Amino acid sequence: MAKKKPKSEAPYKLDYNGQLLAGVDEVGRGPLAGDVVTAAVILDPLQPIEGLGDSKKISEKRREQLYEEITHKALAWCVGRASVAEIDRYNILQATMMAMYRAVTGLSVQPEYVAVDGNKMPKWPYNGETVVKGDAKVAEIGAASIVAKVTRDREMIAFEDTYPGYGFSAHKGYATQQHTDAIRQLGPCDIHRRSFEPVKGMLEVEQLPLV
Repeated sequence: MAKKKPKSEAPYKLDYNGQLLAGVDEVGRGPLAGDVVTAAVILDPLQPIEGLGDSKKISEKRREQLYEEITHKALAWCVGRASVAEIDRYNILQATMMAMYRAVTGLSVQPEYVAVDGNKMPKWPYNGETVVKGDAKVAEIGAASIVAKVTRDREMIAFEDTYPGYGFSAHKGYATQQHTDAIRQLGPCDIHRRSFEPVKGMLEVEQLPLV
């Protein structure tokens, strides 16, 4: 008896059928250093792009290729960010919402509908919806994921020369053993998030009065 083929998952269906859909995603909520970077992308239905998806599951070489294709073919795209100072002042969630707002409002073509990766929607005048793991379900969010990650990775690699010794080109600011060891040895630099542990704890120890 022939085995039944497993049913394939139906494509994710947004509550929108038009052509001015913006996908939004962020990169850099978890690292100890650097800005949180977001991107908003409106794809051109007449210029489809193959291979869009979760940027973390795509090789660096392929991400770079897709970045070039997205930024050349998209109807509109924009990168938004929140600085380290804003992250420390407002917290990472609020800073991420600010960065997303900046990305969407900065689009040269304003969207009719916005699909945001995750489960939090910024306060803005746009109609839209959140999509958990949306970078793997909605092409526009996948495109935004790639643009945001390539942008931030390039910036962190450039910081290798500005702040030598921390290994930013390797870990991109995330809390690897190499990174935390470097912070303990060298102390935090200008792009470290003072509100994030273990950076916060190290600074508090430094500020303890001598007895």
